[in-house]
Amino acid sequence: MKITVTKDYEVIAKLNEPVQNLHADLYPDRFKRFAYEPVRDFVMGMMHDPNSVFLLLEDEGPLGYAWIEFRTYQESLFRKAYQSVYVHQISVSVQHKGYGSALMNHIYEMARSRGIGRVELDYWCDNSVAKEFYRKQGFVKYRELVYKEV
Repeated sequence: MKITVTKDYEVIAKLNEPVQNLHADLYPDRFKRFAYEPVRDFVMGMMHDPNSVFLLLEDEGPLGYAWIEFRTYQESLFRKAYQSVYVHQISVSVQHKGYGSALMNHIYEMARSRGIGRVELDYWCDNSVAKEFYRKQGFVKYRELVYKEV
């Protein structure tokens, strides 16, 4: 197993298909089905952002990826300044083999190596697989986002 920083936007775009379609299945009124070209172009653009990093997980071929962002929150009247690694997306095509945990451990190490003590992410409430995975990883809720249709 190998985890590397990648600029291969085409591979990342292809690996996005399962996570995009999962969101579309769970929330069809909110998410579009996967379409390669627009995702490829989006990922290519995000790779120019100096705070965004794409990690590629390989084991005899590409198996997954993570899109992370190094964030700096400035001090304000209401909040103290802090830094975090924000996980925008993570997707692994093979479940229950430790690949997702390996990818997360790599992210934790990247955070520690930069002196960052917090990794943040969000997931959709109906995504029970993600919810259980992040619970096992030790993530705790500290904020909830709610909505009301009017």
